Amino acid sequence: MNWDDARVFLAVEREKTLRGAARTLNLDQATVGRRIAALEHALRATLFLRGSEGYALTAAGEAALKSAEKMEHAAHELVRRTQGTDTRLAGDVRVTSTDSIALEFLLPAIERMHATHPDVRVLLDTSTRMLSLAKREADIAVRSVRPDNPDLVARRLARWPMALFASHAYIERYGKPAAGSAFAGHDLVVYQGSGTGNRSPTLAGEPISAGRIVSTFNTSLMLRSAVKAGIGMGELPVHLGEHDGLVQIWPEPARGAVYEIWLVTHQDLRHTARITAMIEHIVAAFEDHTSHAR
Repeated sequence: MNWDDARVFLAVEREKTLRGAARTLNLDQATVGRRIAALEHALRATLFLRGSEGYALTAAGEAALKSAEKMEHAAHELVRRTQGTDTRLAGDVRVTSTDSIALEFLLPAIERMHATHPDVRVLLDTSTRMLSLAKREADIAVRSVRPDNPDLVARRLARWPMALFASHAYIERYGKPAAGSAFAGHDLVVYQGSGTGNRSPTLAGEPISAGRIVSTFNTSLMLRSAVKAGIGMGELPVHLGEHDGLVQIWPEPARGAVYEIWLVTHQDLRHTARITAMIEHIVAAFEDHTSHAR
């Protein structure tokens, strides 16, 4: 099994379908199917069982998986270590973050990066999927959660308290909710999944059992936009709510509720010139944004 075969094998194992694997590999579905069939023929073993729920590993496939993952780890380590000594200010930098952070901070950083180093191309991913830095899916991540992987280097860029916000138009229509009312008579917008789990859902520490959840969102940008549009009240980082010109409902943020932003990269890449330059521009964008808000 060579590395190209291992890549196809791992993609099918992870996606469970030829179509999904083809999408991640940027190949067509028929090519992926032929590669798997050729690999099974070369190994003289059936690696996958084809069922209604997709491709599942056989016992031989399980044995092959461990070896393929070792090949993947070695290939990624080779790329990281060689790129870690790259002093050229040219090439691609893969950055992943949320759409809200990207709009406010990463776009200004990309603009500066292009102005100072035009031969560097920034590949920005704002999907909700958490990309892996260890697997070279991204070089830099700007996240709201600090990773626990010891191979990753993390730097905190911001730490903002959370609070309840509404638009001026919403306040004119409905007024402010009374503390202890569980938002009776009020419209709310929340993140998807906020009402799951064993705990009763809250906003800014207040139960929402008597409120009306108008809509749920899976990105912070859409939640912020919904609050600005007056659709309902929502919980936002204080810095961003104030930046958007929204009304903070209660004077004190929810006790203990904070929104942290971390810049993360792999330790093998932190001295790569183009990645170091991009990190510097991202840090500067956060510093500028914060100073203008004061």
